[in-house]
Amino acid sequence: MEVYADYAATTPVKQEVIDKMMDIYTGHYGNPSSIHSLGRDARKYLDESRRNVAKILGAKPSEVIFTSGATESNNTAIKGIAYQLREQGNHIITTKIEHHSVLHVFEQLEHEGFDVTYLDVNKEGIVQLDQLKEALTPSTILVSIMFVNNEVGTVQPMYDIDAIVAESNALLHVDTVQAIGHLDIKFNEFDIAAMSITAHKFGGPKGVGALLLKENTPIQYTQLGGDQEAKRRAGTENLPQIVGFSEALTLADTQRDTNNVHLLNLKNLFLVSLQERSIPFEFNGSMTDSTGHIINLYFPFIDVETLLTLLDLSNIYVSSGSACTAGTTTPSHVLVAMFDTDERAKHSVRFSFNELTTEQEVKYIATEIHKIYHKFKEEI
Repeated sequence: MEVYADYAATTPVKQEVIDKMMDIYTGHYGNPSSIHSLGRDARKYLDESRRNVAKILGAKPSEVIFTSGATESNNTAIKGIAYQLREQGNHIITTKIEHHSVLHVFEQLEHEGFDVTYLDVNKEGIVQLDQLKEALTPSTILVSIMFVNNEVGTVQPMYDIDAIVAESNALLHVDTVQAIGHLDIKFNEFDIAAMSITAHKFGGPKGVGALLLKENTPIQYTQLGGDQEAKRRAGTENLPQIVGFSEALTLADTQRDTNNVHLLNLKNLFLVSLQERSIPFEFNGSMTDSTGHIINLYFPFIDVETLLTLLDLSNIYVSSGSACTAGTTTPSHVLVAMFDTDERAKHSVRFSFNELTTEQEVKYIATEIHKIYHKFKEEI
Protein backbone atom coordinates (compact mmCIF):
# COMPACT_ATOMS: atom_id res chain seq x y z
CA MET A 1 0.00 0.00 0.00
CA GLU A 2 1.13 3.57 -0.75
CA VAL A 3 -0.09 6.29 1.60
CA TYR A 4 0.33 10.02 1.11
CA ALA A 5 -0.09 11.73 4.47
CA ASP A 6 1.56 15.06 3.77
CA TYR A 7 -1.42 17.07 2.54
CA ALA A 8 -0.40 20.10 4.60
CA ALA A 9 2.61 20.36 2.29
CA THR A 10 0.56 20.20 -0.88
CA THR A 11 -2.51 18.50 -2.34
CA PRO A 12 -3.14 16.86 -5.71
CA VAL A 13 -4.96 19.06 -8.19
CA LYS A 14 -8.62 18.01 -8.45
CA GLN A 15 -9.88 16.80 -11.81
CA GLU A 16 -12.57 19.48 -11.95
CA VAL A 17 -9.83 22.07 -11.53
CA ILE A 18 -7.69 20.52 -14.25
CA ASP A 19 -10.67 20.55 -16.62
CA LYS A 20 -11.30 24.25 -16.01
CA MET A 21 -7.63 25.07 -16.52
CA MET A 22 -7.35 23.04 -19.71
CA ASP A 23 -10.31 24.91 -21.13
CA ILE A 24 -8.45 28.19 -20.59
CA TYR A 25 -5.16 26.82 -21.92
CA THR A 26 -6.74 25.56 -25.13
CA GLY A 27 -9.53 28.00 -25.87
CA HIS A 28 -9.16 31.23 -23.91
CA TYR A 29 -5.46 32.00 -24.08
CA GLY A 30 -5.69 35.74 -24.70
CA ASN A 31 -3.96 38.33 -22.55
CA PRO A 32 -6.56 39.89 -20.21
CA SER A 33 -4.98 43.29 -20.84
CA SER A 34 -5.46 43.12 -24.62
CA ILE A 35 -8.36 45.12 -26.05
CA HIS A 36 -9.22 42.72 -28.89
CA SER A 37 -11.91 40.04 -28.64
CA LEU A 38 -9.61 37.29 -27.38
CA GLY A 39 -8.26 39.61 -24.72
CA ARG A 40 -11.76 40.67 -23.67
CA ASP A 41 -12.74 37.01 -23.51
CA ALA A 42 -9.81 36.32 -21.16
CA ARG A 43 -10.71 39.37 -19.09
CA LYS A 44 -14.20 37.93 -18.61
CA TYR A 45 -12.77 34.77 -17.02
CA LEU A 46 -10.40 36.81 -14.87
CA ASP A 47 -13.22 39.01 -13.59
CA GLU A 48 -15.48 36.01 -12.96
CA SER A 49 -12.74 34.32 -10.94
CA ARG A 50 -12.13 37.46 -8.90
CA ARG A 51 -15.84 37.85 -8.12
CA ASN A 52 -16.10 34.18 -7.12
CA VAL A 53 -13.08 34.29 -4.81
CA ALA A 54 -14.38 37.50 -3.25
CA LYS A 55 -17.86 36.07 -2.69
CA ILE A 56 -16.62 32.89 -1.02
CA LEU A 57 -14.18 34.74 1.24
CA GLY A 58 -16.50 37.61 2.14
CA ALA A 59 -14.54 40.31 0.36
CA LYS A 60 -15.16 42.86 -2.35
CA PRO A 61 -13.80 41.96 -5.80
CA SER A 62 -11.65 45.09 -5.64
CA GLU A 63 -9.99 43.70 -2.50
CA VAL A 64 -8.69 40.55 -4.26
CA ILE A 65 -5.17 40.72 -5.69
CA PHE A 66 -4.04 37.56 -7.49
CA THR A 67 -0.44 36.55 -6.73
CA SER A 68 1.91 33.63 -7.28
CA GLY A 69 1.04 32.20 -3.87
CA ALA A 70 1.26 32.78 -0.14
CA THR A 71 4.97 33.59 -0.04
CA GLU A 72 4.45 36.51 -2.41
CA SER A 73 1.27 37.55 -0.61
CA ASN A 74 3.00 37.51 2.78
CA ASN A 75 6.01 39.44 1.47
CA THR A 76 3.84 42.01 -0.29
CA ALA A 77 1.60 42.65 2.71
CA ILE A 78 4.26 42.75 5.42
CA LYS A 79 6.93 44.73 3.61
CA GLY A 80 4.43 46.93 1.80
CA ILE A 81 2.58 48.01 4.94
CA ALA A 82 5.75 48.35 7.02
CA TYR A 83 7.48 50.54 4.46
CA GLN A 84 4.42 52.69 3.87
CA LEU A 85 3.79 53.35 7.58
CA ARG A 86 7.38 53.62 8.74
CA GLU A 87 7.11 57.36 9.38
CA GLN A 88 4.23 56.68 11.79
CA GLY A 89 6.17 54.08 13.75
CA ASN A 90 8.70 51.30 13.34
CA HIS A 91 7.38 48.65 15.73
CA ILE A 92 6.00 45.44 14.23
CA ILE A 93 4.77 42.24 15.90
CA THR A 94 4.59 38.58 14.91
CA THR A 95 4.84 35.20 16.66
CA LYS A 96 7.65 32.68 16.98
CA ILE A 97 5.64 30.00 15.15
CA GLU A 98 4.90 31.71 11.83
CA HIS A 99 5.76 30.23 8.47
CA HIS A 100 9.23 31.19 7.27
CA SER A 101 7.74 33.34 4.50
CA VAL A 102 6.63 35.58 7.37
CA LEU A 103 9.46 35.13 9.87
CA HIS A 104 12.24 35.73 7.34
CA VAL A 105 10.55 38.94 6.21
CA PHE A 106 10.38 40.18 9.80
CA GLU A 107 14.03 39.26 10.27
CA GLN A 108 14.93 41.30 7.19
CA LEU A 109 12.90 44.26 8.43
CA GLU A 110 14.64 43.96 11.79
CA HIS A 111 17.99 44.24 10.01
CA GLU A 112 16.65 47.34 8.28
CA GLY A 113 15.99 49.03 11.62
CA PHE A 114 12.44 48.02 12.49
CA ASP A 115 11.74 47.12 16.12
CA VAL A 116 10.32 43.58 16.10
CA THR A 117 8.49 41.73 18.87
CA TYR A 118 8.22 37.96 18.53
CA LEU A 119 5.34 36.72 20.67
CA ASP A 120 5.61 33.48 22.63
CA VAL A 121 3.00 30.71 22.50
CA ASN A 122 1.94 28.20 25.12
CA LYS A 123 2.54 24.45 24.91
CA GLU A 124 -0.54 24.10 22.68
CA GLY A 125 0.85 26.66 20.23
CA ILE A 126 -1.68 29.36 21.13
CA VAL A 127 -0.77 33.04 21.29
CA GLN A 128 -1.19 34.57 24.74
CA LEU A 129 -3.60 37.49 24.37
CA ASP A 130 -2.24 39.32 27.41
CA GLN A 131 1.23 39.31 25.89
CA LEU A 132 -0.17 40.69 22.65
CA LYS A 133 -1.92 43.51 24.53
CA GLU A 134 1.28 44.35 26.41
CA ALA A 135 3.35 44.30 23.21
CA LEU A 136 1.20 46.86 21.40
CA THR A 137 2.49 50.43 21.67
CA PRO A 138 1.62 53.75 19.98
CA SER A 139 4.48 53.06 17.55
CA THR A 140 3.18 49.61 16.51
CA ILE A 141 2.15 49.70 12.86
CA LEU A 142 1.70 46.03 11.95
CA VAL A 143 0.81 42.70 13.54
CA SER A 144 1.09 39.43 11.56
CA ILE A 145 -0.35 36.22 13.02
CA MET A 146 -1.32 33.04 11.16
CA PHE A 147 -4.85 31.65 11.55
CA VAL A 148 -3.89 27.94 11.62
CA ASN A 149 -0.38 26.72 12.26
CA ASN A 150 1.05 24.69 9.41
CA GLU A 151 2.98 22.25 11.62
CA VAL A 152 0.64 21.48 14.53
CA GLY A 153 -2.75 22.66 13.25
CA THR A 154 -3.51 24.94 16.19
CA VAL A 155 -6.24 27.49 15.50
CA GLN A 156 -5.52 30.92 16.95
CA PRO A 157 -8.30 32.90 18.70
CA MET A 158 -8.44 35.23 15.72
CA TYR A 159 -11.62 37.08 16.66
CA ASP A 160 -9.99 38.05 19.97
CA ILE A 161 -6.69 38.91 18.29
CA ASP A 162 -8.55 40.99 15.72
CA ALA A 163 -10.43 42.90 18.43
CA ILE A 164 -7.25 43.61 20.40
CA VAL A 165 -5.33 44.89 17.38
CA ALA A 166 -8.35 46.96 16.25
CA GLU A 167 -8.14 48.95 19.49
CA SER A 168 -4.59 50.02 18.58
CA ASN A 169 -3.12 51.99 15.70
CA ALA A 170 -1.71 48.84 14.11
CA LEU A 171 -2.93 46.92 11.07
CA LEU A 172 -3.41 43.16 11.15
CA HIS A 173 -2.14 40.72 8.51
CA VAL A 174 -3.24 37.08 8.68
CA ASP A 175 -1.76 34.07 6.87
CA THR A 176 -4.75 31.77 6.23
CA VAL A 177 -2.96 29.15 4.12
CA GLN A 178 -3.85 26.18 6.36
CA ALA A 179 -7.25 27.56 7.33
CA ILE A 180 -8.96 27.85 3.94
CA GLY A 181 -11.01 24.73 3.25
CA HIS A 182 -11.19 23.89 6.95
CA LEU A 183 -12.65 27.04 8.53
CA ASP A 184 -15.39 29.31 7.22
CA ILE A 185 -13.48 32.60 7.07
CA LYS A 186 -15.18 35.80 5.94
CA PHE A 187 -12.84 38.73 5.37
CA ASN A 188 -15.56 41.28 6.03
CA GLU A 189 -16.27 39.89 9.51
CA PHE A 190 -12.85 41.04 10.71
CA ASP A 191 -10.88 44.26 10.85
CA ILE A 192 -8.04 42.37 9.17
CA ALA A 193 -6.18 44.63 6.73
CA ALA A 194 -4.52 41.87 4.70
CA MET A 195 -5.02 38.12 4.27
CA SER A 196 -2.80 35.63 2.41
CA ILE A 197 -4.04 32.54 0.54
CA THR A 198 -2.55 29.88 -1.72
CA ALA A 199 -4.41 27.43 -3.95
CA HIS A 200 -2.33 24.26 -3.76
CA LYS A 201 -3.34 23.50 -0.17
CA PHE A 202 -6.95 22.74 -1.17
CA GLY A 203 -6.80 20.98 -4.52
CA GLY A 204 -5.72 23.89 -6.68
CA PRO A 205 -2.58 24.39 -8.76
CA LYS A 206 0.77 25.49 -7.38
CA GLY A 207 2.03 28.96 -8.18
CA VAL A 208 -1.18 30.92 -7.64
CA GLY A 209 -2.81 32.55 -4.65
CA ALA A 210 -4.22 35.84 -3.52
CA LEU A 211 -3.73 38.73 -1.19
CA LEU A 212 -6.96 40.14 0.19
CA LEU A 213 -6.37 43.79 0.96
CA LYS A 214 -8.95 45.93 2.71
CA GLU A 215 -9.87 49.08 0.81
CA ASN A 216 -7.74 52.13 1.66
CA THR A 217 -5.06 50.03 3.38
CA PRO A 218 -1.81 52.02 3.21
CA ILE A 219 0.71 49.88 1.37
CA GLN A 220 3.76 50.31 -0.84
CA TYR A 221 3.69 48.00 -3.85
CA THR A 222 7.09 46.61 -4.76
CA GLN A 223 6.38 44.73 -8.01
CA LEU A 224 6.37 47.33 -10.75
CA GLY A 225 5.72 47.17 -14.46
CA GLY A 226 2.29 47.07 -16.08
CA ASP A 227 -1.09 48.11 -14.71
CA GLN A 228 -2.34 44.63 -13.90
CA GLU A 229 -4.37 43.97 -10.74
CA ALA A 230 -5.48 47.61 -10.61
CA LYS A 231 -1.81 48.74 -10.63
CA ARG A 232 -1.13 46.77 -7.43
CA ARG A 233 0.74 43.76 -8.81
CA ALA A 234 2.49 44.14 -12.17
CA GLY A 235 2.79 41.17 -14.51
CA THR A 236 0.48 39.34 -16.90
CA GLU A 237 -2.10 37.41 -14.90
CA ASN A 238 -1.73 33.63 -14.98
CA LEU A 239 -5.29 33.08 -16.13
CA PRO A 240 -5.39 29.24 -16.27
CA GLN A 241 -4.11 28.99 -12.72
CA ILE A 242 -6.37 31.78 -11.47
CA VAL A 243 -9.41 30.01 -12.94
CA GLY A 244 -8.15 26.76 -11.35
CA PHE A 245 -7.73 28.55 -8.02
CA SER A 246 -11.30 29.83 -8.20
CA GLU A 247 -12.69 26.38 -8.99
CA ALA A 248 -10.67 24.71 -6.22
CA LEU A 249 -11.91 27.30 -3.72
CA THR A 250 -15.51 26.67 -4.78
CA LEU A 251 -15.09 22.93 -4.24
CA ALA A 252 -13.34 23.42 -0.90
CA ASP A 253 -16.10 25.73 0.27
CA THR A 254 -18.99 23.47 -0.73
CA GLN A 255 -17.34 20.31 0.60
CA ARG A 256 -15.89 21.80 3.80
CA ASP A 257 -18.45 20.55 6.34
CA THR A 258 -18.49 17.01 4.97
CA ASN A 259 -14.71 16.90 4.77
CA ASN A 260 -14.29 18.21 8.32
CA VAL A 261 -16.44 15.40 9.70
CA HIS A 262 -14.34 12.89 7.74
CA LEU A 263 -11.08 14.42 8.94
CA LEU A 264 -12.15 14.47 12.59
CA ASN A 265 -13.09 10.80 12.35
CA LEU A 266 -9.71 9.99 10.81
CA LYS A 267 -7.91 11.96 13.49
CA ASN A 268 -9.68 10.09 16.28
CA LEU A 269 -9.21 6.75 14.52
CA PHE A 270 -5.48 7.36 14.09
CA LEU A 271 -4.92 8.27 17.73
CA VAL A 272 -7.01 5.33 18.96
CA SER A 273 -5.18 2.97 16.58
CA LEU A 274 -1.84 4.05 18.02
CA GLN A 275 -3.12 3.67 21.59
CA GLU A 276 -4.55 0.21 20.89
CA ARG A 277 -1.13 -0.88 19.68
CA SER A 278 0.50 0.46 22.87
CA ILE A 279 2.75 2.78 20.92
CA PRO A 280 4.18 5.51 23.17
CA PHE A 281 3.39 8.97 21.77
CA GLU A 282 2.22 12.42 22.80
CA PHE A 283 0.12 14.91 20.87
CA ASN A 284 1.77 18.20 19.92
CA GLY A 285 -0.67 21.10 19.85
CA SER A 286 -4.24 21.55 20.98
CA MET A 287 -6.73 18.68 20.90
CA THR A 288 -9.65 21.12 20.97
CA ASP A 289 -8.51 24.28 19.18
CA SER A 290 -7.15 22.68 16.03
CA THR A 291 -8.16 21.57 12.56
CA GLY A 292 -8.71 17.92 11.76
CA HIS A 293 -6.20 17.64 8.95
CA ILE A 294 -2.91 18.12 10.84
CA ILE A 295 -1.71 15.71 13.54
CA ASN A 296 1.74 16.30 15.00
CA LEU A 297 3.01 13.55 17.28
CA TYR A 298 6.00 13.05 19.54
CA PHE A 299 7.52 9.54 19.52
CA PRO A 300 10.14 9.33 22.30
CA PHE A 301 11.58 5.99 21.16
CA ILE A 302 12.95 7.13 17.78
CA ASP A 303 14.47 10.19 16.12
CA VAL A 304 12.48 11.87 13.39
CA GLU A 305 14.94 11.24 10.53
CA THR A 306 14.96 7.51 11.20
CA LEU A 307 11.19 7.32 11.51
CA LEU A 308 10.64 9.27 8.29
CA THR A 309 13.07 7.00 6.45
CA LEU A 310 11.47 3.79 7.72
CA LEU A 311 7.98 5.05 6.93
CA ASP A 312 9.14 6.00 3.46
CA LEU A 313 10.42 2.45 2.96
CA SER A 314 6.88 1.34 3.80
CA ASN A 315 5.56 3.79 1.17
CA ILE A 316 4.16 6.16 3.79
CA TYR A 317 4.90 9.77 2.99
CA VAL A 318 4.91 12.22 5.91
CA SER A 319 7.15 15.06 7.11
CA SER A 320 8.77 16.54 10.16
CA GLY A 321 7.13 19.93 9.64
CA SER A 322 6.91 22.68 7.04
CA ALA A 323 7.65 21.49 3.51
CA CYS A 324 9.83 24.58 3.10
CA THR A 325 12.27 23.24 5.72
CA ALA A 326 11.53 19.51 5.76
CA GLY A 327 14.61 18.80 3.66
CA THR A 328 16.86 20.04 6.46
CA THR A 329 17.81 18.57 9.83
CA THR A 330 17.04 21.82 11.63
CA PRO A 331 14.55 21.20 14.46
CA SER A 332 11.07 22.65 13.98
CA HIS A 333 11.05 26.25 15.17
CA VAL A 334 7.35 25.80 15.98
CA LEU A 335 7.96 22.96 18.44
CA VAL A 336 11.00 24.71 19.89
CA ALA A 337 8.82 27.76 20.58
CA MET A 338 6.08 25.61 22.14
CA PHE A 339 8.32 23.52 24.40
CA ASP A 340 11.36 25.78 24.80
CA THR A 341 13.69 22.97 23.74
CA ASP A 342 14.69 21.28 20.51
CA GLU A 343 14.61 17.80 22.02
CA ARG A 344 10.90 17.24 21.39
CA ALA A 345 11.21 18.47 17.81
CA LYS A 346 13.87 15.81 17.16
CA HIS A 347 11.29 13.10 17.79
CA SER A 348 8.13 14.60 16.27
CA VAL A 349 6.37 13.93 12.97
CA ARG A 350 3.55 15.72 11.18
CA PHE A 351 0.83 13.61 9.61
CA SER A 352 -1.70 15.49 7.49
CA PHE A 353 -4.81 14.07 5.85
CA ASN A 354 -7.53 15.24 3.48
CA GLU A 355 -10.77 13.93 2.04
CA LEU A 356 -8.86 11.39 -0.08
CA THR A 357 -7.39 9.70 3.00
CA THR A 358 -9.12 6.44 3.95
CA GLU A 359 -9.57 4.61 7.25
CA GLN A 360 -7.58 1.73 5.80
CA GLU A 361 -4.63 4.06 5.12
CA VAL A 362 -4.73 5.47 8.65
CA LYS A 363 -4.73 1.97 10.16
CA TYR A 364 -1.86 0.98 7.88
CA ILE A 365 0.23 3.90 9.17
CA ALA A 366 -0.46 2.83 12.77
CA THR A 367 0.45 -0.77 11.95
CA GLU A 368 3.76 0.21 10.37
CA ILE A 369 4.68 2.48 13.29
CA HIS A 370 3.86 -0.44 15.60
CA LYS A 371 6.33 -2.63 13.68
CA ILE A 372 8.99 0.07 13.91
CA TYR A 373 8.38 0.50 17.64
CA HIS A 374 8.79 -3.19 18.37
CA LYS A 375 11.94 -3.35 16.27
CA PHE A 376 13.50 -0.54 18.27
CA LYS A 377 12.11 -1.91 21.54
CA GLU A 378 13.88 -5.21 20.94
CA GLU A 379 17.17 -3.47 20.17
CA ILE A 380 17.14 -1.40 23.35
